[in-house]
Amino acid sequence: MNLRELTRAKSIERLQAEAGRRGEFRRVLGVWQLTGIGLGGLIGVGIFVLTGVVAATQAGPAVALSFLIAGVASGAAALSYAEFAGLIPVAGSAYTYAYAVLGELVAWIIGWDLLLEYALVVAVVSIGWSAYLQALLTQLGLPVPTWAAGAAGTGPGHVIDLFAALGALGVAGLLTLRIEWGARFNVTMVIIKIAAVLLVIAAGLPYVRPENWRPFMPYGFSGVAEGAAVVFFAVFGYDTLTTAAEEAREPQRDLPRAVLLSLAVSLTLYVVMSLVLTGVVHYDTLNNSAPVATAFAAIGLPWVTLIISLAAVAGIASVMLAFLLACARIWFAMSRDGLLPGWFAQVHPRFRTPHRPTLIAGGLTAVVAALYPIKEVAELVNIGTLSAFVVICLAVIVLRHTRPDAPRTFRTPLVPFIPLVGVAFSLWLLSRLPAIAWERFLIWMLLGLAIYFLYGRRHSRLAAEIKGAPPTP
Repeated sequence: MNLRELTRAKSIERLQAEAGRRGEFRRVLGVWQLTGIGLGGLIGVGIFVLTGVVAATQAGPAVALSFLIAGVASGAAALSYAEFAGLIPVAGSAYTYAYAVLGELVAWIIGWDLLLEYALVVAVVSIGWSAYLQALLTQLGLPVPTWAAGAAGTGPGHVIDLFAALGALGVAGLLTLRIEWGARFNVTMVIIKIAAVLLVIAAGLPYVRPENWRPFMPYGFSGVAEGAAVVFFAVFGYDTLTTAAEEAREPQRDLPRAVLLSLAVSLTLYVVMSLVLTGVVHYDTLNNSAPVATAFAAIGLPWVTLIISLAAVAGIASVMLAFLLACARIWFAMSRDGLLPGWFAQVHPRFRTPHRPTLIAGGLTAVVAALYPIKEVAELVNIGTLSAFVVICLAVIVLRHTRPDAPRTFRTPLVPFIPLVGVAFSLWLLSRLPAIAWERFLIWMLLGLAIYFLYGRRHSRLAAEIKGAPPTP
């Protein structure tokens, strides 16, 4: 099975036709709900934690520049995603796009990457959500029992992070019922956290002291660049919305708009909020787990602190929803293509959702979130998305040469320059990941390749159709 056969069998036109015929999911999502899913993945731990930590340890007030640099790099990938989202409106995001352009094996590698990436993001965010919720309950006089406050080894008397597990399971249950229920919940949470960010900006502006911005770049430009490498992971959640392509009412029109709109809104909020935060208090006071709340407590606005805590709980919940939705739909797409057992590719007869991968992924992430410290889980989070960014940016260049005539509802500008910017920045960030992350990732990839060659390649719909036989279930 060579690349030419793969491309012919899994052509752009065929994917577009399949997208029009498929009726597994309910097409109920409009551009604002899709944008809400993107913002759900983008605005969360990054804006409530990373802004202050990076300012204190790497960039100073110039953390705003770090966000802009990261935004340029992420924007290059977003423009590439937008072109594919309009061209191939099928569930699976980067996995499906790689399948259409680069072939089955590359698609498997990216899909397997993203299953790990998205599941671990849900686990990491569940742990963070649990910490904010526990802090809020403590403020309200309802402390959590020590045994249920964290995984073993994270504190004296800790046995399990109960709320992290319950959060992951709750989101999985919500996504199983009806996609529009999950989308409405997500939009509500997004509105709450955006309102909280706007409140922080409005309440903080009168307390901004320009002298706190001096020196603006205390760690030099190298610190700003290092900060960009960290905050980059706060500006890539828009890719989650492209996994819901088959639940969009007008995917070829709305997906590109939602990708670009969600990135633009979130990046604007990140930059403005970072300037206000570093103007309200000196940047070296922000190195803690709740820098925004700490800053407003320091200037005597405890009511803002309480609202921020509430908004953080709501905001982080929407991140959990966005990434679990993405994980389940990539799992579904890989199973529908025969690379994983078809049992996972059956939708619920009543709710029309991919309930099996959703509930299994939710259960697995709940176990990980309950039993492992956040640092150990977070080490593997970044490789999958960066690898996907490299593939998508390269695929846009390849497709412009191989299929210049394919109908596109959105065209990435300045090809190949913009996609190459995305490739270069992603490769640079990959090179900065710790060795232990690469070792664990290699183990995951070897397991994935074994599954592909022992099962996926033999049961693939694509392989069966090239041979002229029906795919093996």
